[in-house]
This record gives sequence, C-alpha cells and structure tokens, in this order.
Amino acid sequence: MSTVQKRTDFQPILLGTDFNCYGMARSFYQQYGIKSIAYGVTRLAPTRYTKLVDVRILEGFDEDPGFMEGMRKIAANLDPNKKYLLLSCGDGYTELIARHLDELKKHFICPYVDIDLFNRLGTKETFYEAAEKYGLPYPKTKIITKEEVESGEKIELPFDFPIAFKPSDSVQWNDIQFEGRKKAYVLDKREQFDELLPKVYKAGYTGKMIAQDFIPGDDSNMRTLNAYVDSNHNVRLLSLAHPLLEDPSPVAVGNYMVILPEKDMHLYKVIQKFLEEVKYVGFADFDMKWDSRDNEFKIFEINLRQGRSSYYCTLNGYNLAKYVVDDVIDHKPYTGTDYADGDMLWMNGPKEVFYKYAKENKYKERAKKLIEEGKWGTTAFDKNDTFRQHMLMRHAFSIISKNYKKYFVQR
Repeated sequence: MSTVQKRTDFQPILLGTDFNCYGMARSFYQQYGIKSIAYGVTRLAPTRYTKLVDVRILEGFDEDPGFMEGMRKIAANLDPNKKYLLLSCGDGYTELIARHLDELKKHFICPYVDIDLFNRLGTKETFYEAAEKYGLPYPKTKIITKEEVESGEKIELPFDFPIAFKPSDSVQWNDIQFEGRKKAYVLDKREQFDELLPKVYKAGYTGKMIAQDFIPGDDSNMRTLNAYVDSNHNVRLLSLAHPLLEDPSPVAVGNYMVILPEKDMHLYKVIQKFLEEVKYVGFADFDMKWDSRDNEFKIFEINLRQGRSSYYCTLNGYNLAKYVVDDVIDHKPYTGTDYADGDMLWMNGPKEVFYKYAKENKYKERAKKLIEEGKWGTTAFDKNDTFRQHMLMRHAFSIISKNYKKYFVQR
C-alpha cells in the first residue's frame, strides 16, 4: 500500500452509501488520510458504522428535483479555500451528474462524461450500438420493446436457449418490483421467456429488454476491467480482473465475490482504443465473458463509474483515489498508461464459500495458493474502522453463506 500523504486541501464527496462508496472511501483514507463525505437517501450497511465516511441523508436525493435541490444546498456551504471532488457510487447518481454537469462544475470538480456521451453509452442498447461502431465484440443480441410485448405477437429470437435476459436501463429497473424480479436472468426454456416478459412491463418498466446468446461456461470465464481516463481523454489506468465466483442471490446476481488480478495486453489495447475514440472522461467499469466458441472476449456493458468490486485495484497497488486526484486536483501531466497486474486476491465473502462453490480449475488453485500465502483482502474490513463496522460486515458475510446454500447453481 502507498504511504499516507495527509491532505486537507480537497474533500471527496461521494454520492451513495453502499459497498462502492465504502471502497472509494477506503482508497481516499489510505492514500491521503481524508475522511470522505457521502450523501444518499438511506444508511446502508457498509457505511452505517464506519468512521471513514461522514454519511448525510437527504430525502429525495436520488432523483430530480431533490438531487439538485440538495446539491445547491451543499454548494452554498462549501469552504472557498478547499476543492470538492464529486464522485458517483451508483448508476443513478452518474446519470444525475451527467444531466446537470454544467451547473455542478461551477462548484465541484466532476470528472464525468456529459449527457450526450452518457446517452450514447449509458444503456446496454446504446452501448451495443457504440460497440458495433468502434469494433468492440459483444454477444449476439435481440432488443425487445414494450410495444412488441404488448402487441401479443410472438417474439422471435435469432439464437437458441439458454439465453441471458436483462434490462437495458438499469437505473429504471432498480425502481420497479415484481415477484421473481432479478438483476439479470439466465433462461433455459422458451416458456420461461414467454412468462417473464409480460410481468416486466405490467410492473411499470418502460425501457427495452435485452435477450442475448448465452455464452457457455461458469463464473471463471468472466472478466471485469476498470479504467481511469483523464480530463484530456488519456487512459491513465487499465486494471483487469478475473472473477472466479459471483453472487447467486436474485437481487445481486452477477456481483463478483472472488477476483484474481490478471493482465492481458491485447484486451487492454482494445479497451484503450475504444475509450480514447469516444473521448471518455473519468472512471469506467467493463464486464465481459470469454467465449470459447470463437476465442474472444464478449463485452456485456460499461458502467460509467468505478465498479462495486473496484477496490481490487487499490488492493493490488493501483489506488483509485490517486488516479483521479493526480488528474483533477493536482493536474499532474499524463506520462503513460498503467497496465495493471498484481498478486492480491480480492474476496467479498467467507473463504469457506469460495472453497466450496468456485469451480475446480487452475485459477482456483492459484487463488488458494494466494490465500495460503496471506495475499488476499476484501473491501469490507479496514483495520482503521470501528468494532461495530467489523461486526456488521461479519453478519453480512454470514448472510452470503446462506444465500449460496439457497440459490447457487453451477453453470
């Protein structure tokens, strides 16, 4: 870990109070000895008892007009002698920043894309259009509209079952509820598809749905890649990771649980070219899966922020806070791209879950060796934090064990 360089000239302001927020707060604290301020609509478990984050709750803050009403009140009380760095920890807040970027930049430092680029990349549908234009490989995809479903006509798919099935607009998806709702689905039969589609739109969702060719293989075929792109569209960090296990619970399916650091220069160059060509700014998080049928990574999506599990970068010596501070606070010139590698395993659950549920392969053997050598860590526990924080996270880990017993299916 980097030596702490205590700073008082800037203040990180994090939007959201979740696991992502805690990971970023840890990065700032470790690098600069700074306690972050986080704003949200409720106190979530990862930041409930922490002393690394000052959590402030604002009613209606996660949507307009409450968001800008809250941000204007925050701006009115800023210290004119300090810089305020605004960072999103969720898709909804990223969209709100992009929508109000011009006004927010008058008071805060905001390393984010504008609303035009957000609209081109911010839903899975529009991202696939950009991927097609710029040559990024992605799975065979069928876009389904509300009007098609409500017409009652059979929707034909250009690929066989099983399929992956998910919402294009993840922000809107988070606001609806219905029995059987999941973050994403793997559907094995046509009957499941025909039964689920009407439920989605009856629940109030109006966006498009994505049906995709299911890429065969277990969780260890997944990859996640985090990037930081500076204000002049230079890619300063590319950090690839190899998930070995994902969360099986319906509300969190697809969230990574165990991650190995990895390096792939071909993939790094492909992603770097894309980010530079679209003139990206800020953190980005890509999810993808290796397709053994054509020996190519297929990219599922880009999150226009750091990912939930992005603390793996900091854990492996590439502190996320330092990249953004070097760029927009200290204005250090771009001197080249860091193509990350590392030897620290990241976990978001008990070791016993990993040993029992991760598929047996050479990657699991490497991960087990790192655990034996003490080369592992997690976002959830910081030695500087409170006893209550540690106890709450231990309780959260016990729930994870129960979820695996209830929901896990090996693909």
